[in-house]
Amino acid sequence: MPDTGSDPVYLDGDEWKAYFRDFKRSAFRLEVHQTYTMPGEAETFRAFRSGEPMPTDFNKAWHQTIRDNAAAGRTMTRAKIVRHPLSSYSRYLFAWGIPGNVEAGEDYRILDVTERPNPGLPEQDFWMFDETTVVHLNYRPDGTQINRELIRDPDIGKYLAWRELAL
Repeated sequence: MPDTGSDPVYLDGDEWKAYFRDFKRSAFRLEVHQTYTMPGEAETFRAFRSGEPMPTDFNKAWHQTIRDNAAAGRTMTRAKIVRHPLSSYSRYLFAWGIPGNVEAGEDYRILDVTERPNPGLPEQDFWMFDETTVVHLNYRPDGTQINRELIRDPDIGKYLAWRELAL
């Protein structure tokens, strides 16, 4: 675990990847933004928008992570908030991202809030591991990720309630 001093703890590289390898029971992601601008997805997102076919090895490493966790009896669950009309990025997820994740073993839920008020969910993406560890995914308005911030001493009850509400 990272240092527990007073400065924020930002996760990247192998330290971040370890959370997906080392959790014991469950990993949950709340995904609230309609657009993500991820450098690693730029080429495939461009290909999708151009009508090109999905590469056969699309998201291969992530799918293996999901399969490895499922085989070890660990669950990976995600709740995606959507609003209509769907953004280009959401259409990309529905066509190229979500089906492979589900096939690999991720429980992927969709919550359409187009014609409803926010049911009480935060405007903050996060991962929660083993119902004890929370990492905020911080983004700019254009969907570019700023950082991944480990939340020290999170109010786990609040995150559990958000998970249950989203699911």
